[in-house]
Amino acid sequence: MTAFIFPGQGSQKVGMGTELAEASVHAHEVFEEVNEALKQDLFALMKEGPESELTMTANAQPAIMANSMATVRVLEKEFGLALSDQADCVAGHSLGEYSALCAAGAFSLTDTAKLLRLRGIAMQDAVPIGVGAMAALLGADIEKASALADAAAEGQVCEVANDNDPTQVVISGHAEAIDRAIEMAKDHGIKRGIKLPVSAPFHCSLMQPAALRMKNALEATSPAAFTVPIFANVTAGRVTDPAEEKSLLVDQITGRVRWRESVLAMREGGLERFVELGGKVLGPMVGRIATDATTVSLVTMEDLENFAKENG
Repeated sequence: MTAFIFPGQGSQKVGMGTELAEASVHAHEVFEEVNEALKQDLFALMKEGPESELTMTANAQPAIMANSMATVRVLEKEFGLALSDQADCVAGHSLGEYSALCAAGAFSLTDTAKLLRLRGIAMQDAVPIGVGAMAALLGADIEKASALADAAAEGQVCEVANDNDPTQVVISGHAEAIDRAIEMAKDHGIKRGIKLPVSAPFHCSLMQPAALRMKNALEATSPAAFTVPIFANVTAGRVTDPAEEKSLLVDQITGRVRWRESVLAMREGGLERFVELGGKVLGPMVGRIATDATTVSLVTMEDLENFAKENG
């Protein structure tokens, strides 16, 4: 059994999608459609940069989704491999949950691009620049990371944002609390803490204003039925009901990305193979979580051709 998985923020890089767009008119159409939806030449930014602009949350989120969806579109149109035939479920890391829903038919490409643009802006606006921060804790499991976050908070917000895999947990909150956590990391048996180059403290309670904006946006653009179940970030559970998923997408803004638990839940549900679309970030994480799972990353036309040969 196969899960199709979709990467999140941090997987963007200048040049993304270029090779695919040159090789396939169907990929190019995806980027054109996203440009049209956002009234911006986002694909030019993806191709040429500058990196500082591509990394901005409001650009990075729709760009990563567009890259993933171009990969899905090429699989379907060039190779005749529909997601609903190839995948038994989908999942995505943070914004990747929107890519997963788009791929499974819950949102149109245009609506997904607009939702992610709004999500990026709302998350950026929720906390003034410099007030919040995030750090990756290397060599930390969830227990050590939670204990460190509690110790470093000192009345401020310091919370576990992403439980990525058994060796990496990300914390988020007030900048001073994150700095304290980095200083205290070794005392908590954690190899080290590294501040992340992000412009806002995602997936913590400081994001509440963004959650309210997304709640309103998702009332106006609710997910439709999806072709395969999705494993939701905030519960690490299997979801088939669009109404339930809509409320989980709101909770996801302030809630923890339970990626490690999601992979374990998928593995326990009989999923043996994890296919990452448009990135090479989640595959290595899956390998560290479920060492007996098979992982495949589909980024280039060659990747897609090889996958089609084996699965056509």
